[in-house]
Amino acid sequence: MAVHWGGVVSIIFFYLVILAVGLWAARKSKGSKDPEEVMLAGRNIGLFVGIFTMTATWVGGGYINGTAEYVYTDGYGLLWTQAPWGYAISLVLGGVLFAKPMRSQGYVTMLDPFQIKFGSRMGGLLFIPALSGEIFWSAAILSALGATISVILDIDVNISVIISACIAVFYTFFGGLYSVAYTDVIQLICIFIGLWVCIPFALVNEAVEPIETTSTEWIGTWDNTFAGQWMDYALLLMFGGIPWQVYFQRVLSAKTAQRAQLLSYVAAVGCIVMAVPPILIGAIGTSANWTQTNIKNATEPENNPALILPLVIMYLTPPVISFIGLGAVSAAVMSSADSSILSASSMFTRNVYQLLIRQSAGETELLWVMRISIFFVGALATALGLVIKSVYALWFLCSDFVFVMLFPQLFCVVYFSGCNTYGSLSGYIIGFLLRILGGEAVLKIPPIIKYPMYSEEHGQLFPFRTFAMCIAFMTILIVSYSLRYAFTNGYIPRQFDIFQCIVNIPEIQREKYEDVEGENMRLKSLREEQGLDPTGMAAAGLQREKLLDIGDIGRTIIPESASKEPLRESSSSSPSSPEATTPDEKY
Repeated sequence: MAVHWGGVVSIIFFYLVILAVGLWAARKSKGSKDPEEVMLAGRNIGLFVGIFTMTATWVGGGYINGTAEYVYTDGYGLLWTQAPWGYAISLVLGGVLFAKPMRSQGYVTMLDPFQIKFGSRMGGLLFIPALSGEIFWSAAILSALGATISVILDIDVNISVIISACIAVFYTFFGGLYSVAYTDVIQLICIFIGLWVCIPFALVNEAVEPIETTSTEWIGTWDNTFAGQWMDYALLLMFGGIPWQVYFQRVLSAKTAQRAQLLSYVAAVGCIVMAVPPILIGAIGTSANWTQTNIKNATEPENNPALILPLVIMYLTPPVISFIGLGAVSAAVMSSADSSILSASSMFTRNVYQLLIRQSAGETELLWVMRISIFFVGALATALGLVIKSVYALWFLCSDFVFVMLFPQLFCVVYFSGCNTYGSLSGYIIGFLLRILGGEAVLKIPPIIKYPMYSEEHGQLFPFRTFAMCIAFMTILIVSYSLRYAFTNGYIPRQFDIFQCIVNIPEIQREKYEDVEGENMRLKSLREEQGLDPTGMAAAGLQREKLLDIGDIGRTIIPESASKEPLRESSSSSPSSPEATTPDEKY
């Protein structure tokens, strides 16, 4: 295949635009050595940029290529293209259930409440599925990038993907969330304009039938045999799309809790709007007679459905339009890998290195640890993206383990004050076993447990992922509350509280915390001589002390700037609970 030099020039131009914006945004950090400044952009992301970067949580290379792929793929169609509305609902649920309590507490990463409640080591264990999800998501994005560039360049696709990953890692290395957020603005603009410019030309191409006449093909047909799978994937996307650091990084960077909620709701609308162009492109690919185009192998779209979006742009639009579209989309795809790389690096630096490995690390050391982590996470995601070829398979796999293992943990740590480390560890193990023993085709793992409705031809038809998540959730509650009752009533001797989280609490902590409940870290009583108000800013200080105790660190883990909002009783963190708005929650 000959090199399309116009496309090459277009890609280079858009790459330079993304790189320039990323490096310009890096200047906003003003050379700060504070890791929180890099992770959360000083919690100072404006409303306009915040809307774009929150939408870009899911709208990226994997999103647009995967959506077009499933609409086009025979046997699936629009009925099975669940990610656009699934992730949109997940943003709404995230805003309703978690954005306000998480942002009000002033956390820095999603794992902070786990380490406060369950201890630093359990938090480190929960880091594993969180990291896996972020890396798989980045790999899906880079895989999509390889699919796009392979249509344009007659060079080794591996080289093009590696170069693209290096650019994203480069500006993220220096700018952190500032660079990620501002390149997200360019990313969404490029995707939106680039695709919409191409669609009218593709629709009127002589090789394309009117898409309404082929609607039965690209909409798909319903088969009750797969109803359980359909529901399983739907719930996976809706709830598995919440416990991601890439989402909470945006939530926690918002100025206030109410703004964090607003950004989630607006971004949900953005997800639906941005899904329209790739859906149309998938329908156009289905309606095209590829033998009437200049493509050398007319069966290539059918054999490689992951390539359908770049193929439609390349062969069904005029050369100038296709170069603009492919260049803009390629640069946007490259840009969208940065946020997951930063998210994984932030969690490792703060929740693993700082709390588990080197508790006395200074700010400069932590900053360099995060930068080195950015490099290694980017390299690992690139390797996976080159090995695993199906964009949509990677897409679902991203949310899979996060859904089963992290969502029940997050819900319990926020809304059930009696949960403890015993329940968390038990739920973690049970959820993992039920999920992995169900098999995974992408990872070549055969099913050990054959759930009801299992078919040798179609595999697991029972919604076993949702089943594993529900069992993990119930395990956390049953084990936590039963052991709490047994320990507090003397049925189990105190010395058997090996995790020191129910009755065998170290004396130094018992003196400082008479009772800590839920994510609000509510203090039941404080010594009068301290003169502290447990419902006000003193509670924020208590939360910082708790993290300090967890890691046995000689300094504050949560900076004083982290939370400017008073912490309330557990009941007020419920999304339905009426409460007065504090001055800090105003826009």
